[in-house]
Amino acid sequence: MRVLVDGSTVEADDASVSVFDWAVQRGFGVFEVVRSYGGAPFHLGPHLDRLERSAAALALTLPDRKDLDDWVRRVADAGGDCQVRVIVTGGGRDPLVDVPGRTIVAWEPLSPVPDLLRVLPMTAHWHPGEAAGPLYGIKWLSYAPNMASSDLARRQGFDDALLSSRDGWVLEGPTFCVAWVADGRIETPELGLGILASITRSTLFETADAVGLDVVEGRWSLDRVLGAEEVLALSTTKEVAPIGTVGDTEVSTGPVAGRLLAAFRDLVAAES
Repeated sequence: MRVLVDGSTVEADDASVSVFDWAVQRGFGVFEVVRSYGGAPFHLGPHLDRLERSAAALALTLPDRKDLDDWVRRVADAGGDCQVRVIVTGGGRDPLVDVPGRTIVAWEPLSPVPDLLRVLPMTAHWHPGEAAGPLYGIKWLSYAPNMASSDLARRQGFDDALLSSRDGWVLEGPTFCVAWVADGRIETPELGLGILASITRSTLFETADAVGLDVVEGRWSLDRVLGAEEVLALSTTKEVAPIGTVGDTEVSTGPVAGRLLAAFRDLVAAES
């Protein structure tokens, strides 16, 4: 079993969404990606909490929480070491075609992560750069600008992009949050910049404490990142991954990434 649609098994080749669904026409819907370790979804509760917040922002009705939990666990069990994507579509608005919203749960294979990531800095002109209004930090399907920035970076020989606001503040990656080590502490952009409240970012506070480092949130320009002792990408699929190159600059690497990753894996083992 790889795909569930509204809780029913669907063959992967037959899985589809109506062309009249606003998820297709307008990117109207929400999603989550949950990491599965040996069939056990990690931090599923926080992921479903965020899914509920995202759905509420778009006034979407979710299935019962117990059903969502069960569907993710069933798909994770089938996928083993994988990522489980949960998509809730907005349904249709065409008066001639009745298209209800769908809840899709499917596992996907994990993509390899380079030993040292190479990221291309760019300005995210579409990003609000502030936590203003009810729609900031929502994990909705309208990820086209983020994906386009990743594709642009890869066409130029990088692994991904590193986004900054129009005011010059470092924000996040298209699908990951960023942190760095400087002055004996870990620094990471604040949620007040309108970045996603990453589940892996939240675990950074737990793992940093385990390795004896403080985490400070704030606003910094790219120069602060370029002069850091280590730069890290954190996400559900990347876990804790060191960044070795930012644009034309090779940045320092060190032991903190490995220590944080080991502490992160301890959390995974404790939850499994």
